[in-house]
Amino acid sequence: MITLHDVAPAMKQTNKARVGLLSETAAIAAFMSGFSVEAIPSAAAKIDDFRSVLRPVTTVYITALPGADYKDAVALAARLRKQGFEPVPHIAARLLRDQAELEDFLARASDEAGVKQVLVIAGGISEPVGSFTDSMQLLETGAFDRHGIERIGVAGHPEGSPDITDEAIKEALAWKNAFGERTDASLQIVTQFCFEAAPIIAWDQKLNAEGNILPIQIGIPGIANLKTLLNYAMSCGVGNSVRFLKKQAASVSRLLKPQAPDVLVRELAAHARRDPNTGIAGVHMFPLGGLKKTADWCYAVTDGEFTLTDKGLDVNGGLT
Repeated sequence: MITLHDVAPAMKQTNKARVGLLSETAAIAAFMSGFSVEAIPSAAAKIDDFRSVLRPVTTVYITALPGADYKDAVALAARLRKQGFEPVPHIAARLLRDQAELEDFLARASDEAGVKQVLVIAGGISEPVGSFTDSMQLLETGAFDRHGIERIGVAGHPEGSPDITDEAIKEALAWKNAFGERTDASLQIVTQFCFEAAPIIAWDQKLNAEGNILPIQIGIPGIANLKTLLNYAMSCGVGNSVRFLKKQAASVSRLLKPQAPDVLVRELAAHARRDPNTGIAGVHMFPLGGLKKTADWCYAVTDGEFTLTDKGLDVNGGLT
């Protein structure tokens, strides 16, 4: 099976004519191949065995929520590892009390779950519970190298963030690019979910022009109805997405109808196909309407079990 990671190096070394040799159907399947997913410990407790939902070696990010105990994240990571998956816990700066707690989190994650990848973020609260306020402070501790972390994800904001200015985001990303040169781990950007391709493409091109060299995992919403998607977008403060979804929800009859990110995926795959300088290297799925629905849709796309429509694509069997 062709994956985007197989295609991306060649894309950066060839012209658009050669890139165009990849068929659109193959490009879409490649764009989605190797996708990762998000899991919340409380929701994961309702899944008896992740092997009934996900295919082996799928990368599963473990969400860190305010008030949650990081030991629960470690327990879920251990469970995922035992069942044959790659666990990636979120390490949220503002949710940790101090460096001792950070060290304990990483030690437990490594010893109990063989964790080699993490996502380092600031955390979704305005007032830190301890001494850390941002992800850069965590990275500067050197703890991730000490505990054998091989890959670190850092946050990306294609639509900006309500918690930090655009200039501060730019400065932080430049710092993280530089940090990537002096850490033993490889760094990548993992973004918040978005609903439109145009802002993502413009952001990707902007980062490329500014010298970003970190590969990008684009956050994409999974299968969910418009009401659910709108609620999540509003809670996360992604303004452009809120406006986009409100237009889509103008028809009340569509509010409870399952929606797939087919147009978004097709347009982003086309961008990755035609732009050899793109930083986009993969997809991170947010299963906002349920993990199984999203996983089934994604696997159908990676298997090529879909047909192209006027704008997006139609997965064989439709949405359930």
